[in-house]
Amino acid sequence: MAQREASQMSTATEDHADATDGEAAVPALHLRVLDALGEAIVSGELAPGRRLTLDDLQQHYNVSRTLARDTMRVLESMNLVYSRRRVGIVVQDPELWNVFDPKLVRWRLASSRRAEQYSSLTELRIAVEPIAAAGAARRAGAAERRQLTALAAELRRLGEAGELEEFLKADIAFHSLLLHSCGNEMFKALDGMVAEVLSSRTKQGLMPFKPRPEALQAHEAVAAAVAAGDAGTAESAMHHILDEVRTAMGLP
Repeated sequence: MAQREASQMSTATEDHADATDGEAAVPALHLRVLDALGEAIVSGELAPGRRLTLDDLQQHYNVSRTLARDTMRVLESMNLVYSRRRVGIVVQDPELWNVFDPKLVRWRLASSRRAEQYSSLTELRIAVEPIAAAGAARRAGAAERRQLTALAAELRRLGEAGELEEFLKADIAFHSLLLHSCGNEMFKALDGMVAEVLSSRTKQGLMPFKPRPEALQAHEAVAAAVAAGDAGTAESAMHHILDEVRTAMGLP
């Protein structure tokens, strides 16, 4: 029963590992061009103030004007660029970027400054997720509490087996469920960002072949505390998870 619930929850959220914000429905060519431009901007290859034109994009990436325009609209929605008549498309200053956008998080984690991004994101998670765990202990429904317990058991099984890809899916599901069940809509909106952090750690080889026993125990402790309605213990156990992440990654 527990394994089935964990599998169902993992399947429902596994798309976070590869695509966010409806990206799965976007044509592959559009995604490739979007990723290429996004990574060029966050790496500084396309520096703030750099002017771009649709003609340049069409020629450089060999794409249609419609696709080039749609790509620019996505980047503009993220505040990475802005457009002005008779000026063209201009790369924005990093201070204006929508740093919580999961796509931007992914691009920054793929850049040469990934260590700074991991540090910033881990500090944000430390500020948010323990409070979210406490909120879930107070407000989660019975089904959500069961699902969280099942996911913790699944994490134990997959972690000890060294099945990292499946472990990643279950881990994303676990943290997403906490954010969704805590009763705070602003925390819930961070689930895509957290998924990108977890995915990047695995894809960049920053996860051990088998998760540390302390991490597995802490996930089980969070789930047990949420199931029991013990907000204080849930918060403390989540702090332990994130302290372990910070230590494992050598972050200050």
